[in-house]
Amino acid sequence: MPMEKNSKQTRGIFGFFHQIEDVAAFLAIFFLALIPTIEVVARKFFHTGMANSTPYTYHLVVLIAFIGGMITSRENRHLSLSLDLKLGDRLKLWTHTLTAFLGTTLATAFAISSLSFILNGFQPGEKVGPFPIKLLVMIMAVGYLVMAWRFIVHLPKGSLARYLAALGFLLGALIAIGSLSNVLSYFLAKQPAVLDSLVSFSQRLNASLYVPLIILLIASAVFGTPIFIILGGIGYLLFAGHGQPLEVIPNEAYAMLTSHSIPAIPLFAFTGFILSESKAGERLVRLFKAFFGWIPGGMAIMSILVCTFFTTFTGASGVTILALGALLSFILIGGKYSRHFSTGLLTASGSIGLLFPPSLPIIIYGVTAQVSIKDMFLGGIIPGAVMVLTLIVMGIIYATRRKIPREAFHLKEALSALRESIWEILLPIVIMLSFFGGLTTLVESSAIAVLYSLLVEVVIHRDIKIKDLTGVMRKCIPILGGVLTILALAKGLAYYIVDAQIPMQLTAWVTANIGSKYVFLLILNLALLVTGCFLDIFSAIMVVVPLILPLGEIFGIHPVHLGIIFLANLELGYLTPPVGLNLYLAAYRFEQPMVRIYRDVFPFLVVQLLAVLLITYLPFLTTALL
Repeated sequence: MPMEKNSKQTRGIFGFFHQIEDVAAFLAIFFLALIPTIEVVARKFFHTGMANSTPYTYHLVVLIAFIGGMITSRENRHLSLSLDLKLGDRLKLWTHTLTAFLGTTLATAFAISSLSFILNGFQPGEKVGPFPIKLLVMIMAVGYLVMAWRFIVHLPKGSLARYLAALGFLLGALIAIGSLSNVLSYFLAKQPAVLDSLVSFSQRLNASLYVPLIILLIASAVFGTPIFIILGGIGYLLFAGHGQPLEVIPNEAYAMLTSHSIPAIPLFAFTGFILSESKAGERLVRLFKAFFGWIPGGMAIMSILVCTFFTTFTGASGVTILALGALLSFILIGGKYSRHFSTGLLTASGSIGLLFPPSLPIIIYGVTAQVSIKDMFLGGIIPGAVMVLTLIVMGIIYATRRKIPREAFHLKEALSALRESIWEILLPIVIMLSFFGGLTTLVESSAIAVLYSLLVEVVIHRDIKIKDLTGVMRKCIPILGGVLTILALAKGLAYYIVDAQIPMQLTAWVTANIGSKYVFLLILNLALLVTGCFLDIFSAIMVVVPLILPLGEIFGIHPVHLGIIFLANLELGYLTPPVGLNLYLAAYRFEQPMVRIYRDVFPFLVVQLLAVLLITYLPFLTTALL
């Protein structure tokens, strides 16, 4: 009985902590949307602004990233490249123990170095409004430490696996002993002599172990080690192995999360989730069905356009497939399209909106490459339309050959559907007019998008009750936590790549060995397709973009064109076997084996590849609107 009572108390404590996390995440997103909106209103109507609105906004993103990362760890939903290997239960437990050990080790090291960065990286008394900045940014150290703990608790309770994984705390502290020394020096007038010996031992250990640990880390990817641990760990171990300051990793993470356009990422993503959790999808299906059902392939066109709309706002193709896949598949199959064609079309359409504004990958690329986001938005419109049109043409050809019946056009139904969905249709128009018209910044546009979608779905359509908003947030925050932790830690690896002059070395090699711009573009396409197959688009932007930017300059490729080439290839990477993300999500959503998904998607992959080649070799498609 006492043990059962203690167990209930423990669950109660953890449950209370989980509620605090959820509430904090919701409030952070709420204020992140509210503050830029107040800034717009104050500027337009009172010719003033809100004091400290920009630093408030930036540090709310830091809070969202690390509270989101904690929640994502709690739910075991960090993005990974797991191949879902068919292993026995015993072997699977050992692989999970390995990934938990590596995750605990590196998250502990991140936490210690973050604490060192926080204590020594800011001036005493430095504040954001009335809040001490060290207190706000302390969420970085706390977040990493909670993530380290949660790698362990996902293992079977009371098992040897937990104890083995917990050794990661010790190894992580040993790797980060230099940062730990800096923490102690902040509080102590004189450090113990034994600590100097430990620092010296840690430096020798890191110098000898960093290469084997990096190899083990990369190999563990197939067993499900989260991407943020792999990318952050590689960067961290490279700095540790070469005796460089480990505080660079949290410093770069902080710099990334407080970049000027980054707050738009959680806000546009939250907008997409609000739409996906409402009946907006059903209204848009009715609208596009009414307007395009009379055309050959009308149901296919409807599905493509609905997927495009949702992916543009969520920035995550997986959300579109999971949220709308079942509904659209039911409609297509009911409309006499084969199950295999429907599965292939919807899987391919899941990422088709990533080139249209306000796509999150475009924003991240613009921030990373320091290219105008407005120009990137304009540059993606025609290439995005080309990729959409290729799928539409396939749908028309398929429907014509199979003589799939069309639905008669009824003006009354079309106008009724338009009237019902007009508020959703106006959303991208409101965003584009405010942003391109110079009325709002990108972040302010994203805040307006959140409040607009809430007004439409909660007040006008009443699809979502106010009490249900926490549920919408719970579905959104693991995606945000996963993406933002990847961006934060991948920035450290990108810094090492630049600091080690790898782009310069690659540029020298390309200059010496490749003389043709067109040969370079072909090699770039192939390299990016492989990259998109193994890396999610957010990680790839952070790691690969610093490498290709100087190469684009050598061959005189317009920076916006280079960005669209990059994003189009990565978009296609979602469909590329063996580990394209959309393939796994489609297999889950449509309950089909992976081999069957490969076959269903292959024709669409080929056609999309042709579209990517057109975008690559016809630069005016990108630059025409600039």
